[in-house]
Amino acid sequence: MDWARDGRDWPHAERSRFVEGAGRRWFVQQWPAPSAAAPRLLLLHGTGASTHSWRGLAPLLAARAGVTAIDLPGHGFSDAASGDGATLDGMARDVAALLRAIGLAPSALIGHSAGAAVAVRMARERPDAVQAVIGLNAALLPLRGLAGQLFSPMARLLAANRLVPRLFAMRAAAPVRVRRLLAGTGSTLDDAGVALYGRLVADPAHVAGALAMMAHWDLHAVARALPGLRTPLHLLVGERDRTVPPADAERVRVLLPTATVQRLQGLGHLAHEEDPQQVCARLGPLVGA
Repeated sequence: MDWARDGRDWPHAERSRFVEGAGRRWFVQQWPAPSAAAPRLLLLHGTGASTHSWRGLAPLLAARAGVTAIDLPGHGFSDAASGDGATLDGMARDVAALLRAIGLAPSALIGHSAGAAVAVRMARERPDAVQAVIGLNAALLPLRGLAGQLFSPMARLLAANRLVPRLFAMRAAAPVRVRRLLAGTGSTLDDAGVALYGRLVADPAHVAGALAMMAHWDLHAVARALPGLRTPLHLLVGERDRTVPPADAERVRVLLPTATVQRLQGLGHLAHEEDPQQVCARLGPLVGA
């Protein structure tokens, strides 16, 4: 994505800046804490999304907390990952380096889908610094069956072909295809939300970043780490989610019995975009806001 071209009307452009950290340029949006005692929240989007996905929720949270949202490597306006930066460990490490660069020590990490896996990995490294991890339709477990066996190898094959992101972007940018992709999540977005995703999937660099993230993801490691997680984990689960099976939340509780689960009726994988008010009301007590 090109800020000179796309930034003028990007959601919350006035809250946006670029920061150098961990060897790359990151896109960051921030809302200041309303008081010294207010919690500090870090928002981590999922694969294929960007800070735009918090456009409705972030300002609501900012009334009671300091809020920081970032574009993960290769997504939106952030530079692509280098070296092992697209792996789960590398991404968690580099996000932590970015936080040091901007002087932020978040009290809670809020991750959507794969962003929740990054949050869990970060909390494992700093168990005394993070008070809570909240997963919104969190992708914390490997896919089951044949799909789980084929997912990473197929993603690696696609990511290795430099033509794939450009071809995908050319085809996926059609509004009817964007709506079809979003319908597959179980969520219904307004026209503005659909248009923002359309701009993202039309950008080959963003598509390449999403493919790289999927190609290097190891959710088996996340599942193995869950029993040792000392930070409280809270899961908000959209009952209509077609991307991460809602039943996965109970599978997580088998591994981590202290995890809490709240159901979001009538909402899909992009619940925080469909109904930010409801999600904000659920998050407040969990993050001390």
